[in-house]
Amino acid sequence: MESYMLDCLLCLLPCSLFFLLSLGLRWPGLCSWINAAVRAAGWKLWVTICLILELKPPETLSGQTSFGPRLICKPSALARYLLQHCGSLTKAKLADWPWGDPHLQTVSSQMYGEHADSIQFTREHLLLKDGGVVALDWVTAKRRWEVKKEQQSGRKAIGCFTSTPPVLLLIPQSWGGTTPHLQRLCQQAARQGFSVVVFHHRGTARSPLTTARICEFGDPADLEQAVVYVRSRHPSSVLVAVSEGSGSAVLLSYLGERGSSTCLTAAAAISPVLLGQLWFESAMPPIYRWGVLFHRKMQLSRYVSSLRGILDVDRALRSSSLRDFEEALFCSPTDWESYWGRNEPLRDADEVAVPVLCICSSDDPLLPPASTLPVSLFQSNPYFLLALTDRGGHCGFALDDEDEGIWSHIAVLEFLRVASDFLKEAERDWKSWRAMPRRRRGAMMKRSRAQPAGQSSVDDVDGESFTWKRSFTR
Repeated sequence: MESYMLDCLLCLLPCSLFFLLSLGLRWPGLCSWINAAVRAAGWKLWVTICLILELKPPETLSGQTSFGPRLICKPSALARYLLQHCGSLTKAKLADWPWGDPHLQTVSSQMYGEHADSIQFTREHLLLKDGGVVALDWVTAKRRWEVKKEQQSGRKAIGCFTSTPPVLLLIPQSWGGTTPHLQRLCQQAARQGFSVVVFHHRGTARSPLTTARICEFGDPADLEQAVVYVRSRHPSSVLVAVSEGSGSAVLLSYLGERGSSTCLTAAAAISPVLLGQLWFESAMPPIYRWGVLFHRKMQLSRYVSSLRGILDVDRALRSSSLRDFEEALFCSPTDWESYWGRNEPLRDADEVAVPVLCICSSDDPLLPPASTLPVSLFQSNPYFLLALTDRGGHCGFALDDEDEGIWSHIAVLEFLRVASDFLKEAERDWKSWRAMPRRRRGAMMKRSRAQPAGQSSVDDVDGESFTWKRSFTR
């Protein structure tokens, strides 16, 4: 009898537990306690994994909302215009842990992610002056109804959905390839009506290496020829550019070398490498360092036979750090300083003559600490603006609401639109000013001097007069 009762209890035990669990889940207090317990257990497990992989673990488990981006720039008419018309630069609810973890965001944006199935690439190979070849991937939207839907939503863009749509030039990481992060940006820009083209460095993204030459880290020669070609194909369109990660080196170098004669109207850099030498000399977490080295060595191994007599390929393939790899290909240890004299991304920053937005995160695991950012550049140069967030990883910046997309994509596309509108208005005001009689100009200048500095539409907040008309310094 006792054994029979025991068997009955054992048979009814699962049903009883399931019944009690279903009742408990209807109690809000118990549900919140279970969620908190699972979240805490997951966080402790993730901290352990980070310590094993020698990654910086999250400091605390908190549900605190992100403070949003902090815009660092020199007070100017452009800065005031952006603050008035570009709300995404100051407001963003970035994702919290676990989806807001910097390592998860970095891996998902650079290595893993859902590919944009509504985007196709049509490749062109551009022959350069030295006989080299770079690849240009033009984006073609498959689902035209998505573009029409975006148009009907009323989202404004720079001349989008016209006969001369703006051209967005995307520059991937220096080691090449189209990451999931870049594909999502392609998709969102195409939906807003941009004509999107991805520039691939020579010898990357399955493009042929026709010369025994690999470009140095900050050499913008190939990009310059690509920009000229894109401009020749779309002479009436606004041309803007966005770089990803280390691809910012060639973009910033190009803007500095070309000065006000550049074909670009505005530019943006997501998780940029602003100080190249510091980046190569800083210690990167081992898992990321080996990942980047593996990718670069795989690309180099394709051209070993062609480059062995010219470059120290064997030493590069044996290297264990990014600095050793760069030295083996382009310079000797004694020439390291001179190498960065000609390849530092911001070496000609004073010559940049178009608005440039840099989006950085304080928890970026691939870049040096945020304390090393050249903040003084953004505080003194009116063309450079820095949007600094407390979370986002490397090219991550996921929003708390997944349906809203990626914050950095929203911010750069809105910035490019607003900056272009500002420059158009400034150009129009300048032409109107030049067309005025001299007496009327003098009267307007007297009235502008009588106004407080904060009420002037062309003066900086600090009282310094600044003209946004390009001065063609080179």
